[in-house]
Amino acid sequence: MSDLIEVTDANFEELMLRADKLAVLDFGAEWCAPCKKVHALLKELAPSWSGRVVMGEIDIAANPDVPRRYRVINIPQVLFFKNGQHVDTIAGVLPKAKFEEKLKSHLG
Repeated sequence: MSDLIEVTDANFEELMLRADKLAVLDFGAEWCAPCKKVHALLKELAPSWSGRVVMGEIDIAANPDVPRRYRVINIPQVLFFKNGQHVDTIAGVLPKAKFEEKLKSHLG
């Protein structure tokens, strides 16, 4: 998988909360320049984590329910889910190494 899964309010529970592996969700919007940087970074990371991590993206403008549920006010923001529970958050643009470090820490 070289692309991120498109997550919506309708498929969020199925794709993220019911995932049988670590699920990573990128909250962003089309008009958000920093979001595009995070999105590109996750897209670059996705192939090497395929099979161990589910990576998705959600447009907060088109899908307001999930961001509201997790109190995502500022973007970009990336939430980590394990066994249906929100376990970690990255806010803002961080270096690729920091994202990899977070992924490794949750796969332990």
